[in-house]
Parts: sequence; structure tokens; C-alpha cells
Amino acid sequence: MSERAWDSETLPQGDDKVTAVRQMFDAIAPRYDLVNRIMTFRLDVHWRRKAVKLLALPPRSTVIDLASGTGDLCVDLSRAGQRPLSFDLSFGMLAADRSGAPRAQADILRLPLPDHSVDGATCGFALRNLVELPRFFEELGRVVRPGGRIALLDVGVPHNKVVRWGNNIYFGKVVPKIGSLLSDGAAYRYLPKSVAYLPSREQMLADLNAAGFADAEHHQLSGGITQLLLGTRS
Repeated sequence: MSERAWDSETLPQGDDKVTAVRQMFDAIAPRYDLVNRIMTFRLDVHWRRKAVKLLALPPRSTVIDLASGTGDLCVDLSRAGQRPLSFDLSFGMLAADRSGAPRAQADILRLPLPDHSVDGATCGFALRNLVELPRFFEELGRVVRPGGRIALLDVGVPHNKVVRWGNNIYFGKVVPKIGSLLSDGAAYRYLPKSVAYLPSREQMLADLNAAGFADAEHHQLSGGITQLLLGTRS
């Protein structure tokens, strides 16, 4: 695998994908928050806060934030009165975390947690970066207690053709230029291509049902440019 496998015409797979994702996020960690705010016009702040609100857990619940990045969701969880724990594969991201939450470097497909040991889980814009998404949902079903909740955000594919056309142009042409100016252009060229990793919403809901989240729901946010998956552990 090349040293910059995320800067390729073809998307990396398997172990190559794991290595590429870790190295890519290590590289973009220092300016990750700045680029996010600019390229989403701060809508990312709204999306995370909505996810935490719809998580709908009582105060002082223990919530794991997976692929936690620089800790944005952990900050929002703390503000909502929760007790977040941060897990990420990228040491660079964990080093840039400013949430103050306890954090650990870990493969979130194999969490170092006992069965049914947490009240909830969040994940922000990382589902497409996982090698085995059904395995991740199974891991959520393992560590979240019955009655616990999950809220999972990621980029989406708008159903409206006009919105989808505009979104494709923006994320395919404009976002890579922003990334090139402020961070790593290759990483932000990877962003629009990486949507191809995501299965359909119907498949994700079916996989969540199979993992023990019988009431799993899918929501389109901001016209579908972002999607939110919610569920309660049966």
C-alpha cells in the first residue's frame, strides 16, 4: 500500500483501508475542526447537538463516543449532563482532543469494554471509514445495555435530485479546494468518494435491527446532506 492510500483513484479496502484512515486522520488532526466549520458553514455544530438531543438519555448516563476525533461530540454530551468516554483509532485525533473526557486509542470494532456496560453511544461521520459496518453495529449491541440508546451521524445522499446535484458539486469540487488551502487536499478529495462505502439506509436499518436495535430509525438532516441513525437496545 502507498503511504498515502487515501490519495488514490480507487478506494482502499480491508487492512489497507484501516491503515489509510488512521494515517489520514493523524495528518489532518491539527486543522480538522477549522476545516469542518468552514466547509459545513457550522452546520456540523447543529447536527451534533441534534444527535445528542435525540439520544434522549437521562443526566449522568455513561456514553461512549466512537471515532471521537477532536472531541466535539464529547463536549456536547458533557454540556447535556452526560459522562462521555472517547475512543478513536487515530492517535493524532486523540492528541488534539480538547473535550477533557477520558479517552483511549482503540479499534471501535473491538472495544475494550464489558458486555452491556454503557448507557449509550454516539459516532460522528465515521461509519463510512469502517471496514465492517455490520460488525460495528454488533459491537454496539454488545456494549450498550438494554434500554440504552445510540445516535450515529454520517454524510448522506439527498433524495431530492436538485439538492443531490448541488451537493455533489460542492463536495466534489469546492470541499477539496478548501481542504487543499487549509489542510490536506487528498484527505478532502477522499471525503466525497468515501460516501460510496455506505450501504443504503434500508440495509443499515436492517443491520441495526439484527444487532439488537429493533426500533432503529433513519433521519435526513439539512435536506439529506447528513443522515442520523437512532436506536434503542432491545
